[in-house]
Amino acid sequence: MSGLVDGIGALDVPGDGGESTDGLEARLPAAPRPRVRRVVGLVDTDSFAKWGAHLLATAPADWELELRTVATPRSASPGQLRSAFRGLDSRLAHLRTDPPAPNDVDTIVEELRRDPPDAVLVSVIGPVAELVLDEVHRRVPNRPVLVSGLPGISFPAKWKGIFFRARADLFVLHSHREVRAYEELAREGGVEPHFALATLPFARSVSGHAGGHAHDTGSTRDVRDTGGTGAVRDSVVFAAQPSVPFERADRALVVEWLVATARAHPEWRVVIKTRAASGEHQTHREEHPYPDLVPADAPANLVVESGPMAEHLDRAVALVTISSTAVLEAAARGIPALTLTDFGIGRHLINEVFVSSGLEGDAVDLLDGRFGTVRQSWMRDNYFHPPSDDDWQRRLAELMLRRDDGTLVDRAPARRSRGGVLRRAWERKNALGGADRSPLGLAALVVGAPIRSVKRLVRRVRALVDPPELAVVAAPTSQRAAPSFGAVPVGAVPVGAVPVGAVPVGAVPVGAVPVASEGLRDREQQLVTGGDPG
Repeated sequence: MSGLVDGIGALDVPGDGGESTDGLEARLPAAPRPRVRRVVGLVDTDSFAKWGAHLLATAPADWELELRTVATPRSASPGQLRSAFRGLDSRLAHLRTDPPAPNDVDTIVEELRRDPPDAVLVSVIGPVAELVLDEVHRRVPNRPVLVSGLPGISFPAKWKGIFFRARADLFVLHSHREVRAYEELAREGGVEPHFALATLPFARSVSGHAGGHAHDTGSTRDVRDTGGTGAVRDSVVFAAQPSVPFERADRALVVEWLVATARAHPEWRVVIKTRAASGEHQTHREEHPYPDLVPADAPANLVVESGPMAEHLDRAVALVTISSTAVLEAAARGIPALTLTDFGIGRHLINEVFVSSGLEGDAVDLLDGRFGTVRQSWMRDNYFHPPSDDDWQRRLAELMLRRDDGTLVDRAPARRSRGGVLRRAWERKNALGGADRSPLGLAALVVGAPIRSVKRLVRRVRALVDPPELAVVAAPTSQRAAPSFGAVPVGAVPVGAVPVGAVPVGAVPVGAVPVASEGLRDREQQLVTGGDPG
């Protein structure tokens, strides 16, 4: 054996005193080094920046990651980006202190052309996503694999999301239920399904935090963080949404409930957690900001704050919302939560997905300090599936291999008739707004803006003559209506230690609420620009 080892050493190291081989040394072939993959993320608004960066951070450790901000009318501010980039891994951690300045689409696409990565994550609003995907297909030879997706809760399925991202090679969603709904809607619209599953990056490590009974918070001051940080948990956090509910009267009513809760519970800080400071943009337009609705005589323990949701949850005894994705972040930490159903349950409120979750409640529950925890029977189909179910990384790796081999196939756009150059310029101007300074874009605006105004006016008139009925799928419900498994004061059971199985598995069968999607009705109306960014 030692002779064999010595012989191998002689082959590896010529000139070690052995017999001359006249320059024809025999060498053992070295194992090829695995190729390092490089993935670039493109982000724009606050929610897409948070989602895109945190999804990238879950990529395999040997992938090189970069991130760019796209200049659009709704690009996140530096402060919003710093909040969005909290908690990233070492490859992207520098973004928290040095977020990338927005750059125009043409400059970014040219960078991709000169130095194409293996893949690009297009984490931007719908019209911008369609533009970027089209530009990369047209202008980048040997284009990278294109990945896109939607941040947060994306149920029911929305045709607009599919329409704008049809040319992406992979479309990332976050629950089995979402994947089924989007596959069904894509086939209905003639788009080949291309959906992959990824655990929502800011709702990970939750499987041990399932429960199903109401929490009566009782006395909550000075409840300590079980994670060992020593942080005082003294806050009930309301996760505000810019457009849910939409009407000013409804949003003012929510503020009244929060004011009443703060007065009834002086031991709590009741926090209205906003996603943008005055003057900052958001993914969805906010017509009636909550800070403007807080009365002058509100109690001192009702506060309005922004900043990273994770930092607010560090102090939270409970979270309340209509349907913000933040409720999943709270559930991931085992923090009791409440999704208010006082306005009903329907697509316009984005809260259908929470039916049978154990989190539904109303303003009376909030005032009483009664919150819920996620039912185990709801979890696997809705965002809290086992990590082994995720397939987005495997499928992305397979697509990158196809690119290496030259067998990556371009996907067709969902927009069947794009028109000519002027139509393309209009779509670009509509997506980029003031960030598009091209003469052709200005010409398209001159022609297209009056047409758009007429269409909007016609829609308003139709709505007045025949008001659309909001699809309410269920009536308001409460924690009081849920099966009783005994109230558990938050101080009695540490946050994050809610026992699994408080609701028996199978008590609410998975799939009892049918797969929902918006369908393809009124497709033209849904694709009119200036509304939901998709």
